[in-house]
Amino acid sequence: MTIRSMTAFASAEVQTDAGRINCELRAVNHRFLDIALRLPEELRALEPAIREKIAARLSRGKLDVTIRLTRDSEDDALQLDPVFLDRLSYIAMSLSSKLPGLHTDLTSILQMPGVLQARDIDAEALHAEALALLTTALDAFVLAREREGEKLAVVIAERADAVAKIIAEVRSLLPQIRSAQRARLTARMAEFSGNLEPGRLEQELVLWLQKLDVDEELDRLDSHLAELRRVLKQREPVGRRLDFLLQEFNREANTLGSKSVDTRTSNAAVELKVLIDQIREQVQNLE
Repeated sequence: MTIRSMTAFASAEVQTDAGRINCELRAVNHRFLDIALRLPEELRALEPAIREKIAARLSRGKLDVTIRLTRDSEDDALQLDPVFLDRLSYIAMSLSSKLPGLHTDLTSILQMPGVLQARDIDAEALHAEALALLTTALDAFVLAREREGEKLAVVIAERADAVAKIIAEVRSLLPQIRSAQRARLTARMAEFSGNLEPGRLEQELVLWLQKLDVDEELDRLDSHLAELRRVLKQREPVGRRLDFLLQEFNREANTLGSKSVDTRTSNAAVELKVLIDQIREQVQNLE
């Protein structure tokens, strides 16, 4: 199994002795697997088996499943009972001599109970053919999800590369930013320090620079990127895991922005949040 989208559509049909069976599957995003079934009366008993078969193949999505059974013609659905019809004919001839005015039309005869009978259906064979058709439709449905999932994975990977580039740029700027901030703070403290001890000034400077240290946030962002790329290669549903991971991405980007003292890192934090939101939009579509 490869990464899958939750949205897809597939259909399949087959001709059987009982008529033509059509199966349609369509799904949209949902936190869990939510199956809505529409079945003809002849296949109503299959509902538990159908739900079980679907749950074995899919894990998330709001799924609408419609199965239709269409008889080829009314002749296939109803048939005359020749034995019963012969008995009616015999009775009619017997009464004709006694009741010369007796008149019966075709419509009245067909409406009599027992003249028309529903053709017998091999329920076991019909159920087996319907489940086999569902498997065919599910195969096509899963392939459609995987094709769409591959496209989403490409978009997510591109955004992840852009995030990695921003992290590298921020790392390269940090020495320059720290040096500039140190010089600026030292100059300002010199203006207001008066007779403060040099050791005290150095201590305050160190404490202030520690508050601006974002190495830990950048390290965690790198770690989250590595996990994102690893998860995208897994052969199992990954949507929930990536959704949680994106929350961690967003937390680190917020901290980076709050610690920023330079317009370049502030802009980098904003760009990171934009990219993270774009990744989240795609992740919301994954199974």
